[in-house]
Amino acid sequence: MNLSAFLAENALAVENVRFAASPRFVENGKPVEWEIKCISSTEDEDLRKSCTRRVQVPGKKNQYTQETDYNAYVGKLAAACTVYPNLNDKALQDSYHVMGAEALLKTMLTPGEYASYAAKVQEVCGFDTSFGDLQEEAKN
Repeated sequence: MNLSAFLAENALAVENVRFAASPRFVENGKPVEWEIKCISSTEDEDLRKSCTRRVQVPGKKNQYTQETDYNAYVGKLAAACTVYPNLNDKALQDSYHVMGAEALLKTMLTPGEYASYAAKVQEVCGFDTSFGDLQEEAKN
């Protein structure tokens, strides 16, 4: 067996994707395309951990379970994967009167645009199942 195909230098890079997140941002009469990148599994794990908290099991003393805020996770994932526009740009945040990349993204886009953008980010990151489906599965 030859493991050379698994070496980092031989792995194919995940290409950034361009996506028109909204028809409201136009340049030369065309919607401006946003650039989305795929983050690493380590970065994704860190995002998930930051959105997960311990919750006491009702009626069970000293027993806890983990609960993930999927809305917060999707927001952080979308912000982390956005290459262009630069959501950390102070002038851009100031123009919308918000602080932080997640808040800017949610303010810039309408709810439908945001949902579509979040779905595209998940697709770029290789998730076959939407987080809504995962959330429903977790509830059952």
